[in-house]
Amino acid sequence: MADLPLYMWALVLIGVIGIPVTTAMGLFRSTIPGVGNRRVAGTVAAGFAAVWAAWIIVSAILADDGAYHQSASQNRPWIGVAAGGALAAALIGTAIPAVGQALRSPGSLARLTLPQTFRVVGVAFIIAMALGKLPAAFAVPAGLGDIAIGIAAPFTARRLASGDRTGATWFNILGILDLIVAVSIGFLAGLGPNRLLDISPSTADIALLPLALIPTTAVPLAVALHITSLIRLRTAPVRAPHTPAVPA
Repeated sequence: MADLPLYMWALVLIGVIGIPVTTAMGLFRSTIPGVGNRRVAGTVAAGFAAVWAAWIIVSAILADDGAYHQSASQNRPWIGVAAGGALAAALIGTAIPAVGQALRSPGSLARLTLPQTFRVVGVAFIIAMALGKLPAAFAVPAGLGDIAIGIAAPFTARRLASGDRTGATWFNILGILDLIVAVSIGFLAGLGPNRLLDISPSTADIALLPLALIPTTAVPLAVALHITSLIRLRTAPVRAPHTPAVPA
């Protein structure tokens, strides 16, 4: 467990919990017009929330037991395996018929975008750097990139809700690129025999609580939302612009 103050735990948990909660709410609102049944909508949203909450708890237990801990003498890929497995599970979940119908409903693009607002908690990386826990080479691009995406998310969602897709594709591409850069630097500057970025401090604390919850739970869901949004932008019909409120 990383030696971080309680407010850092609060920051991390806001993002880790906020993204799936907002996603579950969006699934509920999108399932109603797609399926026409509030009970089914509630089941879809509750099912996703329960599965992702369980994964957050399991990942926290694994991190607390040292499963993600990095070693200078051997490669330990388990944090990457956990993140990759969570991403695969999220994408596979979109093939569930009720979920697929929800994702094709009007307003779903805005609802897929809104959870990215919680990426602003990337400020936690900047604070961890200031506390001497993370290197600037990782914290600055990862933190500022997340903050930028988080700030842009509600504006992009509002445009999408009005039928205006201007910038939406680039928002999702840049959102994925930000995460790829962060994960890549985190890996290259971590401990291990193949370490390529020999900087101090290393990114070893990313594998410890509470920071370990970001790459294993928040990042996979954020990537899945971006990928699903890009698919929808390619396949969904373009609606005439109007100015409704952003769907909750």
